[in-house]
Amino acid sequence: MFSIRIVTMSIVKTLSLAALMCGCSSLNAGHSEPKFKVIAFFTAKLDQAHISFVHEANQWFPQQAAKYNFSYDTTSNWNNLNSEFLSRYQVVVFLDTRPEDAAQRGAFQTYMEHGGAWMGFHFAGFALTPSAYPANWDWYHNSFIGSGSYVSNTWRPVSAILRVEDRNHQATRHLPATFKSSPSEWYRWEKDLRQNPDIDILLSIDSTSFPLGTGPKPHEIWHSGYYPVVWTNRKYKMLYFNMGHNDIDYEHKYDTTNKTLSYTLNNPIQDRLIVDGLLWLGAPPANARDRH
Repeated sequence: MFSIRIVTMSIVKTLSLAALMCGCSSLNAGHSEPKFKVIAFFTAKLDQAHISFVHEANQWFPQQAAKYNFSYDTTSNWNNLNSEFLSRYQVVVFLDTRPEDAAQRGAFQTYMEHGGAWMGFHFAGFALTPSAYPANWDWYHNSFIGSGSYVSNTWRPVSAILRVEDRNHQATRHLPATFKSSPSEWYRWEKDLRQNPDIDILLSIDSTSFPLGTGPKPHEIWHSGYYPVVWTNRKYKMLYFNMGHNDIDYEHKYDTTNKTLSYTLNNPIQDRLIVDGLLWLGAPPANARDRH
């Protein structure tokens, strides 16, 4: 009886020690260092459609960070766009706007020219003279993004059939040949990106999308043309997405709260594109430039 008790106590101690070790391993795994760090800049002050997207993104990206083991921080203080602050992060995201201060712009350009990575959405590429966001940053709009000034857009925000132009890029490797996007407002640009050898167009609007838009103005409905919506610049680690404009009940048909009528980050295929793009941007330099 005494020997049985000793054996039993020994087994209990062994199992307890194993459970403790397992618990410690799980705890350490849960607190492992992130593969890379992301900082998202936003303004979220003017257009409710862009504000809605920022709020959506700042809920969605932390979920992806937990799933894919990267960190995601946000700031609306554009003074943080300086060399010391940026040195803490491997990827910068512009959710809805761009920096306006010369020092901030210079810091961002230096960051990108020294191996930093960037993901921009929708209005982050906007420039129009005259407007509150004039075409006064030549490197960013003409050399880096490459599209020049904004020219026009569809209305209202609607889904489009998107065609994958480059199936070899890491961001597009899990995508079908075509797919239906989340609703968005789509931009037409000053420059034809097909003529720029530095630009790799990843996705464009497929012709089966036409007519695209509902108006009411005739020029807000597209019937033909070539419209790139996702691309990268081969000289940099960057991705621009034209998505990022949620539909809003501006007319107050449903209530008086400017209710969000559509979302950007609730489309499994499009979400896969953004996640794979971000993982490509956050990969170590030797792998991030490996497009195959």
